[in-house]
Amino acid sequence: MVRHWLVAGMAGVAALAACSPGEGATARAQAPAPAQTARHPVSGLEVIDLVVERGNKKIPFKVELAASPEAQARGLMFRTELGDFEGMIFPSDTPQPRSFWMKNTPLSLDIIFIGPDGRIINIAADTVPYSLESVRSVGPASGVLELRAGRAKALGIVPGDRVVYKLP
Repeated sequence: MVRHWLVAGMAGVAALAACSPGEGATARAQAPAPAQTARHPVSGLEVIDLVVERGNKKIPFKVELAASPEAQARGLMFRTELGDFEGMIFPSDTPQPRSFWMKNTPLSLDIIFIGPDGRIINIAADTVPYSLESVRSVGPASGVLELRAGRAKALGIVPGDRVVYKLP
């Protein structure tokens, strides 16, 4: 009978230890909550930071991340507004020739093709809204950045500039 009491007593001590706030529990309770992912109010896509480096000048943008095949197929279709320092990035797992069209896209865009080294290889400026004509990279691209038409020229963005962003 004494043995049974010790086992029950030890179980009670273990239960108390598991329920009491120890150092680990306190550290977890005080840990900051994970940062919420910023989402674009229209597309619902994740918004990430992107910088175009032009010599010593850094031009920051907040861009929508078209990561899925569905998001890449839709792109900026049906959009009527895009801010001065907003855009959309289309990353590619494997560098390959890329082509885009303007189907269902009422905004004129600058389509910026980014090479595997992160440098701009070519820019299709001032694309024609709703056009079904393909706009192509001049070589393998690891990403494509779309900005509102005229922004590349206004900001002095040219082939050879570096595009820097981090995928989540």
